[in-house]
Amino acid sequence: MLLVNLFGLALIGLIIWWFWLYRPEQVDADSTAITVRVEHGVYQPAHIHLPPDQSSVLSFERVDESPCAEMVLFPELEISESLPVNRVKTIRIPPLKSGEYEFHCQMQMYRGKLIVSD
Repeated sequence: MLLVNLFGLALIGLIIWWFWLYRPEQVDADSTAITVRVEHGVYQPAHIHLPPDQSSVLSFERVDESPCAEMVLFPELEISESLPVNRVKTIRIPPLKSGEYEFHCQMQMYRGKLIVSD
């Protein structure tokens, strides 16, 4: 009984860490083209720093065959694209004002953010 309770507490801690405490590494775009790998339930990189007022190209490489990884949505930019498995999908991002723009799968399990600033 004690082991079951300890396992349950560890599982709760893992869920809290994954959904609320985990902060992926931020990648600065030294160019206007970045490749985002979709694998193991995450986007890598998930936090992408972009310069303002410049268009960018994000290339999504989906390795994860999970149905949740099938789509990527940029709600504030009104962009919705399907991601084929083991192929690269290029998405053009228009010039953006400073701010943060989230992107995610259709169920919001895979999450990322574009951080636009100088």
